[in-house]
Amino acid sequence: MDDATTIESVRDRLRDFARARDWGQFHTPKNLAMALGGEVGELLAEMQWLTDDQVHEKLADPRTRGDVEEEFADVFLYLVQLADVCGVDLVQAGHAKISRNDGRFPPPPQPAS
Repeated sequence: MDDATTIESVRDRLRDFARARDWGQFHTPKNLAMALGGEVGELLAEMQWLTDDQVHEKLADPRTRGDVEEEFADVFLYLVQLADVCGVDLVQAGHAKISRNDGRFPPPPQPAS
């Protein structure tokens, strides 16, 4: 896997970016969680009051897709920073949650053939 495609590579770039600007003092768990919540709100605003078909049209249109992608990126970047500051391995936590959900919500039995 290309290192540029890993969460760790994004995390490292974010660390370097914040360090170069001396922003670490502001990147507390509370502040990052609040920023993440704000960015989730901005992502929601891109889809608010649209039907599912209209959302798909927006994503299919190169003129409006970029706006949505930027909000996805903001959410992702703040989530990666928050996890980093809190010492959470997002991939491990994600796998653990899927495993818990698999136990909580087993697939329905398949009909006998």
